[in-house]
Amino acid sequence: MKKKILQQAFEELNDAIAYYEEQQAGLGLRLKDEVDRHVRWIIGNPDIPRIRRGGYRRVNLKTFPYYIGHLSKKANNVSENQYNFTRTDSTSY
Repeated sequence: MKKKILQQAFEELNDAIAYYEEQQAGLGLRLKDEVDRHVRWIIGNPDIPRIRRGGYRRVNLKTFPYYIGHLSKKANNVSENQYNFTRTDSTSY
C-alpha cells in the first residue's frame, strides 16, 4: 500500500507543529506524534471511519483541533491512500 500526504496537508501540519512548539516546548512534537499514531491506525483500519459526503473518510485527533481526511484509491492492483490534515474550526493561528 502506498501512502501519499498531499503537499498542502504537509505544509499545514508543519505550520501547526511550529505554532504549537512556539506556544510550549514539546507541544508541537505531541501534535506530530498524535498525527503519526492516527495515520498508522487509519492504515490498519482504512474502512472503519464512515464515508463522508465527497467520498472521503475522516478521523478526528483526540487532543488537537484537527482531523485527518483520507481517500483510498486502487488502480492496477496498487492501493494508494491520500491524506489531508485540516483544522476542525475556521480559526487561524
